[in-house]
Amino acid sequence: MSEDPAKGTLLPMTTALRAPGAPSTLALLRQEPDFRRFLTGYATSLLGSAMAPVALAFALLREPGGADALGWVLTARILPMVLVLLLGGAAADRLGGRRVMLAADAVRCLAQAGFAAALLTGRPPLWPLLVLAAAGGVGEAVFNPALTALIPRLTPPAQLARANALLTLARSTASVAGPAAAGVLTAWAGPGTVLALDAASYAASLFALARLTVSTAPHPAGPSLLSELREGWGEFRSHGWLWAGCLHACFLNLVLWAPFLVLGPVCAAHQLGGARGWGLVMGCFGAGSVLGSLGLLRRDPRRPVLWSTVAMFGFALPPAVLAARTGLPWVCAAAVLAGLGSAVGQSLGGLALQRLVPERVRARVAAYESLGSFALGPVGLALAGPVAALLGTGTVLAAGAVGQLAVTAAVLSLRSVRTN
Repeated sequence: MSEDPAKGTLLPMTTALRAPGAPSTLALLRQEPDFRRFLTGYATSLLGSAMAPVALAFALLREPGGADALGWVLTARILPMVLVLLLGGAAADRLGGRRVMLAADAVRCLAQAGFAAALLTGRPPLWPLLVLAAAGGVGEAVFNPALTALIPRLTPPAQLARANALLTLARSTASVAGPAAAGVLTAWAGPGTVLALDAASYAASLFALARLTVSTAPHPAGPSLLSELREGWGEFRSHGWLWAGCLHACFLNLVLWAPFLVLGPVCAAHQLGGARGWGLVMGCFGAGSVLGSLGLLRRDPRRPVLWSTVAMFGFALPPAVLAARTGLPWVCAAAVLAGLGSAVGQSLGGLALQRLVPERVRARVAAYESLGSFALGPVGLALAGPVAALLGTGTVLAAGAVGQLAVTAAVLSLRSVRTN
């Protein structure tokens, strides 16, 4: 689930709940050593992962035909993520989240180490890079559903909201610090060194997972993989709030956010002063996400589905402001609000799934939710340019913003969304 509230909606949500005497975030880190270990390793791997795209882009774009090569490598990573996601969810439910995550981190560590070695030892051909990218994508697809299932095993129920907020804070901070650090390190030591650091960050996550003492016993296997996937699908579609939110996120990624990511730099080149202005906009989005995560550390809303849906109103703000051809300060302000709501939606969406979906199928349901939410994102990225050439950039951005507002309001009309 996703992102941002408008000005009048976020603050009431964040005041939603802190019971007197509720345990603090520091108490969570002090009293739950397994969660503390995991958070440390996970945050380290997130930082490495946030650095890798910058290094990869510089490594490939410096060669002839580098733009095409970069596109192929990115596709090779994304495609296995879509194809293997459901299998990753089934594996996590059958074998236990920790075991699956250990295997996933080992694969990702080896893949990035192979990337680093290839770049440090010469100019490798494209095909081994495609194989390594695909291996990393498989690891990513297996890791993420297992993560959703593991977190409730690392924290008591009363601290689950704060645990999710801390994980979102780690993601938000990495998204800001990682690219900045990668730019400096790539210029100083080269892209191969940065990718080697990313491999080391996965090793740190692997070490943290190996030290967990929590029991993650596997659940009894079904008669077949297909029957297990059917069970997960049955659980997924039985929750109206869940499939409605999934369709909502699918619409968002296809019609609004993917075009914004493609057309935003185009608008920035004409309206915001070029790359520097666009970088500032995306930096403001990351800063807003950090602020949203910090605000959630002391909150535990009774109805996380409701507030994570309200937060998605804010995604309409940056595209709408760009379409209106306002100045850079307005676009930056909209990006801060969108980033703030992004953190709220992501954290509370995960919290809702962990609280309202049975443990035995949680990873499979998370996999279905992720697949439905993001599967059409690449389609939106591919179509944004041609559609904008036909209808105009401002028209595409404005239509996406209006559509997002209308669809969010429609989802909020569902009783299962308002009451959960």
